[in-house]
Amino acid sequence: MNVLLVEDDSSVGDFIVGELGAAGHYCVHKLDGEQGYEAARNGAFDVLVVDRMLPLLDGLSLVQKLRSAGDDTPVLILSALGEVDDRVQGLHSGADDYLVKPFSMAELLARLEVLYRRAAAVPADPQTTLHVEDLCMDLLRQQVLRQDIAITLQPREYRLLEYLMRHAGQVVTRAMLLEHVWGYRFDPQTNVIDVHVSRLRQKIDRDFESPLLATVRGAGYRLGPAHSG
Repeated sequence: MNVLLVEDDSSVGDFIVGELGAAGHYCVHKLDGEQGYEAARNGAFDVLVVDRMLPLLDGLSLVQKLRSAGDDTPVLILSALGEVDDRVQGLHSGADDYLVKPFSMAELLARLEVLYRRAAAVPADPQTTLHVEDLCMDLLRQQVLRQDIAITLQPREYRLLEYLMRHAGQVVTRAMLLEHVWGYRFDPQTNVIDVHVSRLRQKIDRDFESPLLATVRGAGYRLGPAHSG
C-alpha cells in the first residue's frame, strides 16, 4: 500500500512510518492539514491516515475538502476523541474509518488493509481509453497512439505507461512504480525503473514537439503537459 499519514506529533508519525515500512508498505508523512491536503491531491495514495486535531487545517475539514474536490481515496481518522458522537462526526465528514488513540499498530494495519481491499474490490472503471493531451491508450486493443501515430511498446512499458496515465498530473514515486508495475514491496536497488522510463520517454516524446514524461528531481515522475517555472 501507498499510505499518506497526516499527523502533527512527529514521534507518533515516525513510529507509524517505521511500522508500515517494516510491514512492506510505503508511507509519506505530513505534519499539518494544509500539507496533507496538497500531498493527497498531488500524490497517488491507496489510503490516507489523518489525525483529527491538526494545525492549519483540522482533520475533518481536510477530509471534507478532499471529498468536495472529488477525491474518494479511503480515509482513516486517528483521534484521542473517542465518544460515540466524535466517531459519528468523523464518519459524517467523509472518513471511512475511525480509530481512537492510543491504538494498537496491529489494529491500525489491519484496518488499513481492509480499506485497501475494499477499494480494490470496487468494479473496474468501464473506461476503455485513457487520454493525456494528444496521447491515447486503447485498453481493449492495447494500442497506444500519439497524434494518431501508433507507438509500439513492450508489455512492461505498456503497464508503466498505463499506470502513469491513470495518475496523470500527479507525481508518481519509484516506490509506487515498483509495487504497482513490478510487484515489489521493497526497493531491489537496481536501475530498472530508470531504464524503462528512459525507453518509454524515447518512444512517446522523442518525435513530438511537446514532451509529456517529466522527471521530478528527488520525487519521481509526472506524466502531463510541461509545467512552467
